Amino acid sequence: MTNATVVTGIGVLAPNGIGAEEFWEATLRGESGIGRITRFDPSSYPSRLAGEVTGFSPRDHVPSRLVPQTDRTTQFALAGSDWALADSGLDAESLTADERGVVTASASGGFEFGQRELGHLWGKDPKHVSAYMSFAWFYAVNTGQLSIRHDLRGPTGVVVTDQAGGLDAVAQARRRIRKGTPLMLTGGMDASLCPYGLAAQISAGILSGSDDPGRAYLPFDAAADGHVPGEGGAILTLEGGDRARERGARGHGQISGYAATFDPRPGSGRPGNLERAIRGALADAELGPRDIALVLADGAGEPEQDLAEARALAAVFGPGGVPVTVPKTMTGRLYAGAAPLDLVTALFALRDGVVPPTVHVDGPAPGCDIDLVTGSPRPVEGDAALIVARGRGGFNSAMVVRRPPSD
Repeated sequence: MTNATVVTGIGVLAPNGIGAEEFWEATLRGESGIGRITRFDPSSYPSRLAGEVTGFSPRDHVPSRLVPQTDRTTQFALAGSDWALADSGLDAESLTADERGVVTASASGGFEFGQRELGHLWGKDPKHVSAYMSFAWFYAVNTGQLSIRHDLRGPTGVVVTDQAGGLDAVAQARRRIRKGTPLMLTGGMDASLCPYGLAAQISAGILSGSDDPGRAYLPFDAAADGHVPGEGGAILTLEGGDRARERGARGHGQISGYAATFDPRPGSGRPGNLERAIRGALADAELGPRDIALVLADGAGEPEQDLAEARALAAVFGPGGVPVTVPKTMTGRLYAGAAPLDLVTALFALRDGVVPPTVHVDGPAPGCDIDLVTGSPRPVEGDAALIVARGRGGFNSAMVVRRPPSD
């Protein structure tokens, strides 16, 4: 693991499982967490389905003093960070506060908290607005709260690039590890399933209007008509390989390669740059297409976007050249939390030698020349996986992860 950046801890909250192993087992069983929204009455909205995290009580996982100060997304991040650090087995006393940092991704900030307090402002008066409104809604709030909670005084930051942000945050944390920071918390969580948050997502015109959880989010399918939103994500503990080895932490795997590109504006006539991001991540990992055992695709659920992604994958790996899957069909698209969760899925898939399925999809649409894993899990052999993430506005990110060494 010399010079490698190693994932030594994982914390997961997902619509189909709370906790990393519970999520993974549900994913292999093909269990979907998508259903009709229950946190409020969605009947007046054109999109009424979502992937909600159920069974999560903030007071069971977050210090009681923080519950009234924080939005649901921050409560997820606090719980996930506790689990990620515990999973790493790291003794907090072994590092100074300046040797520990945090970089997270965010796409929406604390929408639910903000909606509630704005309701107090207009329905009552300013005296009823929480003082915590000053930061609970902000994109960087998870980074700030994790920094305070775990006394992380090293490098900090937040990345806001929609669904691509989860990989971008992990990549930024990896850079800090390479520059000498011993430990970084990273990843992303999102939770915007409130009336205000859903309205903002509907305004983009890319949510499915189906009321059938089995037909609403169909990436790469001929019947695709948008996606289903979700909440949750994953927080990771990253360490340098040498340090992890010295303290006896084998870890879950390595962050081996990364690249990001930006697409030209729509209507420009110029091609997209997703293929460049994929090839750049492979080059950074010093691997070729044949070294990749599986791909965790972005899977937008929009015909044009799906076709573009399928063509990029086919250009790099050849038509049907590598197993491709979109487990997000069981959770919905989690925005900043999606790619870190896919990263966890990729590490577990390599560990157990199995590719989880893309549920509800029978097969790829005409023109999508990819080997899409559907129906049930598929055995796979190999040491490396590729995760692809794309964000609204032209963001493309790709990351290669590898199994930990066998020695």
